[in-house]
Amino acid sequence: MAAVKINELHKCDLPWIIEYDESKCIQCGKCTAACSFNAIKPAVVERKKSNSIFEKNKCEKVLIIKQNISLDNYCTGCGMCANVCPNDAIKAVRNKDDKYSVAYRAKKADSLKKGGRSNLNTEGRTLDKIKIGRISQMTDPSLDATRHTFEIKTPFGRVLSADKLNFEVKNGKVTPTATLPPNSWIYPVIFGDMSIGAVSWRMWEAMAIATAYLNEVMGIPIRMCTGEGGIPTSLLKSRYVKYMILQIASGHFGWNRIIEAMPDMTDDPAGILIKIGQGAKPGDGGLLMASKVARYVQEIRGVPKADLLSPPTHQGLYSIEESVQKMFLSMNAAFKFRVPVAIKVAASATSVSVYNNLLRDPYNIVGGFFLDGLAGGTGAAHEISLNHTGHPITSKLRDCYLAAVHQGRQGEIPLFAGGGLGQTGSFAADVFKLICLGANGVFCGRTILEIAGCIGNDIGKCNSCNTGKCPAGIATQDKCLVSRLDVDTVAQNLVNYILATDFELKKLMAPVGCSTLPIGRSDALITVDKHISNRLEIQYAC
Repeated sequence: MAAVKINELHKCDLPWIIEYDESKCIQCGKCTAACSFNAIKPAVVERKKSNSIFEKNKCEKVLIIKQNISLDNYCTGCGMCANVCPNDAIKAVRNKDDKYSVAYRAKKADSLKKGGRSNLNTEGRTLDKIKIGRISQMTDPSLDATRHTFEIKTPFGRVLSADKLNFEVKNGKVTPTATLPPNSWIYPVIFGDMSIGAVSWRMWEAMAIATAYLNEVMGIPIRMCTGEGGIPTSLLKSRYVKYMILQIASGHFGWNRIIEAMPDMTDDPAGILIKIGQGAKPGDGGLLMASKVARYVQEIRGVPKADLLSPPTHQGLYSIEESVQKMFLSMNAAFKFRVPVAIKVAASATSVSVYNNLLRDPYNIVGGFFLDGLAGGTGAAHEISLNHTGHPITSKLRDCYLAAVHQGRQGEIPLFAGGGLGQTGSFAADVFKLICLGANGVFCGRTILEIAGCIGNDIGKCNSCNTGKCPAGIATQDKCLVSRLDVDTVAQNLVNYILATDFELKKLMAPVGCSTLPIGRSDALITVDKHISNRLEIQYAC
């Protein structure tokens, strides 16, 4: 009898097990060709020709599909094999008793890394426990969502209070006495910061096309954040840069190219976003694995082919006051105070302190405060950070808004919130509820990826954005895999989704009786959870 090797990896230790029906297989090879993770392979095994005990040695060799038992080439449950199989002969089945994370750390002596999003979900979703409960009727009539005119725009840039406006009246005319902070009115949904590198060039191009189409054809002034790492010079020098919010993160990747292109820019960008932290992995730096650093990514970022690590915070910013000074001396000055400069922080217990200090900025140069919650996704992170650090977006957004209210300065620095929006398929509802809690707008990433065809989810399916083997061609630089993504289709789907979201926002604004965004209108919300009612200061209902 063979010895039992308990310390060797077994398929029962892996998160997904391949179920293969040999009788249905026609040996077309589509499943192995479609698997970007090399989790399955063709193999030859011996089968007995007969069940008779008198024909012991009569065997035949049979070609089958076999699962790889490996820490590096293992099934992620993406389901591509089942998608391409003509006879339903193969599928991935979740293994509830897997020990992959334990085995990985024990064998590799390394921290487990992954992309996508957290897979714990132990908290439940606060937004799903909140409803729109104030319905205008006889005394304050509701609006008609299909026939009424709605102004669905929000400010991006510093908004001065009335007593600080630099105007004077001369000869019956209002004239400015000083330059006002840059400000623009945009759609309250921003395509979140996903860099060229984190996503494929086709995915990034599809987002850019959808952004331009929504602005120039549909008249919806949506904006797109470029993510860390720079963008193509041709786009920087085009008129479409006015729809782009350029991000600078702690790695400063790609900024040499942006600076060099500035003299030739025909339009100013929509804004600058300085990333201090990220909600999915707060206190942890950016991470782009070497497998995704393609040649063109190297050229845009000015880096060799290696793991690209950004520090957890900007190494030149040691205090809130200093960060304001640095923004004043660098980004604002670079664009001659024509472009709003905002910062992005991870939601945490310290977020309110940061926001309070920025509100008191005497230079009035902070143009936005982007607050990122723990339920957001990321291209790559250590699992320990992704699953066990962070703060839910809802309560911290509310804290920031109420802190501004207590100072009488709400709306001066627009609040943008993100992190897990649309997680249960109700993106427009999530947007509306966050706006009622105090957000001027939202930014989203995971929803965009789902629209594009991402097959990952919040219970451990795929989530391998860090590997460069994305089977949908979204989070990879592999030419064969990227070719699976159709740019025009993804762009069209993004446009359609925003059009649907726009209509659904009107369907929620109309019964409340608002023709403009109900920013801070928490009286429109109710909850059946007493703890949520007390924490967010909204009406309790039972």
